[in-house]
Amino acid sequence: MGFNTPQQTFSAVEAIGVKKANTPWYKISILGFLAGAYIGLGSLLAISVAGQPSDFRASYPGITKLLFGGVFPCGLMLVVIAGAELFTGNTMFLIPAVYSKDSKWKKLLWNWLNVYVTNFIGSIFVSGVLTYGAKLFHEDPYRSFAIGIAEKKVALSWGAVFFRGIGCNWLVCLSIYLAVAAKDVGGKILGIWFPIMAFVAIGFEHCVANMYFIPLGLMYGANFNFGDFIWNNLIPATLGNIIGGSFMTATLYYFVYWDRKKNDDDLGDSSLWVDI
Repeated sequence: MGFNTPQQTFSAVEAIGVKKANTPWYKISILGFLAGAYIGLGSLLAISVAGQPSDFRASYPGITKLLFGGVFPCGLMLVVIAGAELFTGNTMFLIPAVYSKDSKWKKLLWNWLNVYVTNFIGSIFVSGVLTYGAKLFHEDPYRSFAIGIAEKKVALSWGAVFFRGIGCNWLVCLSIYLAVAAKDVGGKILGIWFPIMAFVAIGFEHCVANMYFIPLGLMYGANFNFGDFIWNNLIPATLGNIIGGSFMTATLYYFVYWDRKKNDDDLGDSSLWVDI
């Protein structure tokens, strides 16, 4: 099971970012919808597996977290291997392309906005149609579990969500970084699984996943309103995710690894993965 060197991996990440910045908006929109839906499907699976009766969850909280985190990475595997545009991943990919002047801030902001909105649409589709519309969680313990997830997320302080957002997307982008480093599907799956399982089990906040979890809780009668969702969770989670991806991953690795001549020489096999 081979993998690219850190330098080659960074070169591939930058190349992917340039390609993303120049992809037509309508393709980005379709792929953004798919990414939101894929993360929604991973979230749906997590509730299906971990939504045990409340007494079980109270007695074995660690097992519940492990079950929840253990299957959630399915969504990101679909994003990376099948191909889709995920906002949290793109906070990493496009930054090196802008820093190296291979792209422009205007393209980065347009990509982020387009992907963010279409991720939201894809997530709402899965929560509203494939979950609530399909009546998958209308009965307990799943209904109360879904409501509990949403209410706990919205009840967190603004600062707590913000800092959890940083930790979340640092791990999410590292998982994608490892997937870029891997040269085969098995390696990509392993690279994705461990960091994503970790961020979910820890309890960090992922803005796109929350576009599924929190509206679903509202559909089932959670005790807050849509404005609470946006202000108390989505905004701070998004800002924290941007820092986790654009600074903790992209910027720090840029200062370590970016070198125009070395990047051109080192792309090698990593150029095979610019479609991620």
